[in-house]
Amino acid sequence: MIDKISETDGGTGKIIPVTLNANFFFERAVRSLDRFQYEKALKNFRKAVEYEPENPVNHCNMAGILSEMGDYEASNAVLAHVLDNVDPSMTECHFYMANNFANMERFEEAERSLVTYLEEDANGEFLAESEELLELLHYELDRPVSLSRIRSREGAVEHDRARSLLEEGKFPEAVRLLEEITEGTPDFLAAHNNLALAHFYMGRFAKAKECIARVLEQEPGNLHALCNLAIFLQYEGDRSALDELVHMLEVTVPFHREHVFKLATTMGILGRHRVAYSHFRRLLKDQEIGGDAGLYHYCAAAACNSGLRLEAERCWRQAAKLDPESTVPRFFLNQLRQSAEEGSELPTVSYNYQLPFQEQLKLWKANKGSFAEQVRVNPLLRSSFFWALRYGDASLKRQVTEALAWIGDEALAAALKELLGEPVQDRKQEEAGLLRLQKLIGMETEKEPRSEEKERLPRG
Repeated sequence: MIDKISETDGGTGKIIPVTLNANFFFERAVRSLDRFQYEKALKNFRKAVEYEPENPVNHCNMAGILSEMGDYEASNAVLAHVLDNVDPSMTECHFYMANNFANMERFEEAERSLVTYLEEDANGEFLAESEELLELLHYELDRPVSLSRIRSREGAVEHDRARSLLEEGKFPEAVRLLEEITEGTPDFLAAHNNLALAHFYMGRFAKAKECIARVLEQEPGNLHALCNLAIFLQYEGDRSALDELVHMLEVTVPFHREHVFKLATTMGILGRHRVAYSHFRRLLKDQEIGGDAGLYHYCAAAACNSGLRLEAERCWRQAAKLDPESTVPRFFLNQLRQSAEEGSELPTVSYNYQLPFQEQLKLWKANKGSFAEQVRVNPLLRSSFFWALRYGDASLKRQVTEALAWIGDEALAAALKELLGEPVQDRKQEEAGLLRLQKLIGMETEKEPRSEEKERLPRG
């Protein structure tokens, strides 16, 4: 039954009936809050709950004011009541409880409530605030928060893991994880793009193009997919389709930083170095990333490959200042100087921020132990071995197998074994490789061997 009272209108003297319901007390509570009258606000929120006990918002309002007053225990009791008895779907209650626990410095309980919120909430209303709380809990607990997924960003955590697998050269594992993501969330286009790259790195060109086709069906202008498709077409040798696509990409001017970088690296891989240079120059003006030595190397490589020697020298000098411990800028500055003295042309410079493969082998011969450790932990260096095994000439492949025999790397050995199973062009190379594999094959497991890796494309 709805109660009514009467109030006098001060201007006309008329009697105005007032309905006593949850809205009436809610409005009074809000006015009290505006005046920082927390006790009055709490009293009115309690009355709102009495009138509409099945309305979870009323309870949450009461929990909110209790939290503002510092009564975190009482606030959490109200929130638990909502979840247990009123509306279990009010997942935001877990977020509120996490904040209350954090304010009480009960960080383990705060972690459990926050993880529950992130794993169950589909809307992500408090996602940004949750990320801040995650950082706090990481600091207070001195460990990462144990989080398996973020429902409002379905597949995001798994996708980050898949990207890491790609960077580590663990392509079969990345494929399995990315296939699970794309099956569960077919509109997760970044996962489709990275699945395409994973198949491409393993030499599965048809599957890679199928993944790209699915992306372009949903979003015909997806820049990552178009760039990846251009690379695939180049490796297939489809000049007609490639020229048409590249012409479109050359006149594209992306706005977002990630898209600019993707297009710049793609143009570099396709040999459109002047276009790549213009995009890398744009990125150097970005204050957030303009101080990265690797970015200066990319710009220097594009400039050098475009015949802009002075600009290349300027960029490599800046890279040397930003990364004084790296030998890469110094190596290419020396190459520039020597070619100028000899009046010769420089070979095409790779965009990878590392020494050319032949130079890496010289380092290996000079210091085997240090180089072996670098091979184990450096994805770019590992990729150069995969590339050399697949595309190098017979002399280079012999040097690689010699290096592998000493390093004893299981994944690289598996890749070499896979290559030796293919049609043989150099019987002496195969025999030498098999002899050097003898001590490596003993470490073989049931895991699917990693495949070869081509020059690294940026992730989708």
